[in-house]
Amino acid sequence: MNQFTSLEARIDALAHLVLQRLPRGRFADGLVEFVVFGLKQAWACLFGGLMLAMILLTGLWWPDLDLARYDAWFIAALLIQAAMLAFRLETLSEAKVILIFHLVGTGMELFKTAAGSWIYPEEAIFRLGGVPLFSGFMYACVGSYMARIQRIFDITFSRYPPVWMTALLALAIYVNFFSHHFFMDFRWLLFAGVALLYWPATMHYRVFRFRHRMPMLLAFVLVALFIWIAENIGTWSRAWIYPDQRDGWSMVSWSKLGSWYLLMLISVVLVTLVHPPRPHLPER
Repeated sequence: MNQFTSLEARIDALAHLVLQRLPRGRFADGLVEFVVFGLKQAWACLFGGLMLAMILLTGLWWPDLDLARYDAWFIAALLIQAAMLAFRLETLSEAKVILIFHLVGTGMELFKTAAGSWIYPEEAIFRLGGVPLFSGFMYACVGSYMARIQRIFDITFSRYPPVWMTALLALAIYVNFFSHHFFMDFRWLLFAGVALLYWPATMHYRVFRFRHRMPMLLAFVLVALFIWIAENIGTWSRAWIYPDQRDGWSMVSWSKLGSWYLLMLISVVLVTLVHPPRPHLPER
């Protein structure tokens, strides 16, 4: 598998020249792995990090312009994506993942805003109904991250469940996001389904010198937690707000963490449409 874009390959080669000169030993190896892991995670979050930084900074200050913040974010997201492709910071397959996430996310946004689950309190020209078009890019940030870590960390899987089963479960989760407004909420059954399906599954990834492994259920929790933190930043800057935040900001409900956890399953399945899961082969 081609792990890096051409620019990333040059960065990686330079990093190896530096890192290989560092002392060896249990503590030194562990420290290097930790630092490189953080740097690679930050690189994988490049699109999401730029979007979140833009939302946070414009929440602190926005000049008096004839341009709505939502429209500025939408234009900026398009420019960021164009630049990432032009400078080979992103592959075409990753751009496909981002487009898929954008479409799936926008569909959910149209329904959820109409149902009053959350609102976008500011005006915008680039919008569909009550949904500003930048919102689809917030889901695309998740897709960008999921696709990039597959490549940057050279992720493989052991005991990965059949893809068709994961697709059916992802479809059920997506439908429940809509149907629970009219019928019973089946999220607890869906949680059980995710646990049963992914309990044996393990992801294997390379940081620098060593390969590591992590249960996939734990990986879902960690990513969902970071998204929940990002959502708190987004609602604080009033990029969107929940009904209980109309009169002032309050922390996003912990129940949303469960929603993001289920979204992780949808995210993984959407990424597998472009990057099929690769089985782990033990290294000699």
